Amino acid sequence: MHAPNFNTLCERLQQKAYKITPQRQVIIKALLDNCDQHLSADEVHAIVKEQHPEIGLATVYRTLEICASLKILHQIEFGDGCTRYEFAKGDAHRHHHLICITCGKVTEFDDDLLETLEAWVSKKAGFKIADHQLKLYGYCEDCQHPG
Repeated sequence: MHAPNFNTLCERLQQKAYKITPQRQVIIKALLDNCDQHLSADEVHAIVKEQHPEIGLATVYRTLEICASLKILHQIEFGDGCTRYEFAKGDAHRHHHLICITCGKVTEFDDDLLETLEAWVSKKAGFKIADHQLKLYGYCEDCQHPG
């Protein structure tokens, strides 16, 4: 996945009157450094506290919530009871997720196969669809063929 630019993210926060504190900078950098993962607040906190033990979990939560409210990040639930975050993409339809029920690995799948279904539902039900999210649960290649 292509990560956004650090300076661009800071500018977006400043435009909405949020201060770019040193703690927020560290949290944003941690997200950018791990943009290929779907991190929870606890996982982000574990990453940032390695080098910045003074940053509390509440600060991480607040920063993630602010970024989600500004549509910098998307919140995702994978059925494990944990909210995870990924950078928002500019297009209306996001990618889909393949979730291994054995090891928990999450793989992104970019082909949008639901456009035909959306068109049919829109026509049949008179319902204008703004977005969709697809999660497929199964077994990754490693778990299908261990060893």
